[in-house]
Amino acid sequence: MRGLFVTGTDTGVGKTFVAVGLARLLRGDGLRVGVMKPVETGCDRRGDNLVPSDAIQLVTAAGGHHDLALVCPYQFEAPLAPDVAARQEGRTIDPAVILDRFQKIAASHDIVLVEGAGGLLVPIWERYTMADLAGDVGLPLLVVTASRLGAVSHTLLTLAHARSRGLPVAAYVLNQLTDATDDAMSTNAELLARSTDVPCAGVIEWSPADADRGVSAAAAAVKHAVSVDGLIGTG
Repeated sequence: MRGLFVTGTDTGVGKTFVAVGLARLLRGDGLRVGVMKPVETGCDRRGDNLVPSDAIQLVTAAGGHHDLALVCPYQFEAPLAPDVAARQEGRTIDPAVILDRFQKIAASHDIVLVEGAGGLLVPIWERYTMADLAGDVGLPLLVVTASRLGAVSHTLLTLAHARSRGLPVAAYVLNQLTDATDDAMSTNAELLARSTDVPCAGVIEWSPADADRGVSAAAAAVKHAVSVDGLIGTG
């Protein structure tokens, strides 16, 4: 199975923007793109229903034919770590359910993109983390980091943990913040390149506000900065 597990160095670093852009571009190449957001917290509530906006964007980017309950089996209102959000609602997250949904998606698609929540060590349930899930689905990691002060350490720590767990890393993507004046932004890309052998798949101009710009904007930004064919090997 070809695909990527899209993780981040933190929450709010632009994982969804990158994953949505990749999904749209891969679909444009004629591939059947499967997407998954196994757990989404911080969902808006509309009446009796929760709205998992990240999962909905992924589904839209992949063509809109996915069953949302399959893509995002666990949805929570509180913007907390999955384990904590589930406990607050008196619910249990079963990793076996997530893996079953993943296998069903993988069976009918050429490529699967799985977007995690937060970083690799975010607890999903008890001591089962996003890193455990990434290992179980067997997809290489794409690490997304926001270029700001602290990005180098956060990225290297993520890559080091992945290495310690035997998790393959395809590359990292540096989201260059367009609405910040952090001096570190001008040096992060070069310092990371000197500090790790993991390749940088691209530097994308991005800001948190871009989350609302839609699928086309994400696809355009990713296409401009990232060699998608080289990243996943779609040729």
